Amino acid sequence: MMASRGYDMTPTMYSPDGRIYQVEYAIETVKRGTLAIGVSSKQGVIMAVEEKPRTLQTSNVTQKIFQVDYHIGVAAAGYIPDARVQVDGARFFSQGNRMTYDESVEVATVAKHLADQAHQFTQYGGVRPNGVSMIIAGIDQKGESIYVTDPSGTYVQFSAVAIGAGSDDVNAFLEKHYKEDLSLEDAASLAIAAINLKAEAKDGVNNIKMAKITTESKIFEKVSDSDLQNYSQNASKFAPE
Repeated sequence: MMASRGYDMTPTMYSPDGRIYQVEYAIETVKRGTLAIGVSSKQGVIMAVEEKPRTLQTSNVTQKIFQVDYHIGVAAAGYIPDARVQVDGARFFSQGNRMTYDESVEVATVAKHLADQAHQFTQYGGVRPNGVSMIIAGIDQKGESIYVTDPSGTYVQFSAVAIGAGSDDVNAFLEKHYKEDLSLEDAASLAIAAINLKAEAKDGVNNIKMAKITTESKIFEKVSDSDLQNYSQNASKFAPE
């Protein structure tokens, strides 16, 4: 706090060394969130998150994976209420695109819209940056794609990516094991192995939620617990040596 010397009181003020401290604080919030993974394959895209439910919490409700449109999903890390509000905006945007142009919105267009909304909160006084990063994954006429937004309003496309606590090590793990010709099943197994690499509780898939969008159906689907168990059996081949 001493280093900021008052320059962190508003997101509209640069420090003398060219930093916007509130944006950096928001990015730090993301780094403290639980892991979220996105993996693309020729057969579709996978979104997976680490969730640690309480004992009496309803287990079939996913708090960190959202459906935006039939063909687009979002996985979030950081301050989840911020993600929920941004996803609601993305849903309205996608519906508006469908009503205006009579076609599904492109994944890149949704990613840019979310990044623009995040950037808005770095330009005005009386607001704070969104403390969340999101993986936007889906399939459109251009094929499978995955984008990541962050609190600064940046959005970048990836083939496979991790956000949240320990994401640097997990991204290095993904770089080592990811291949463009992965099947959807292998992509799901890789996501499970990546989350378990840094998971606090080594409980297999008990603390993992997953969704997929296949190239064939182009429809967002939650992955059942039984399918998660099947995918986890193949995750051992991606285990670190």
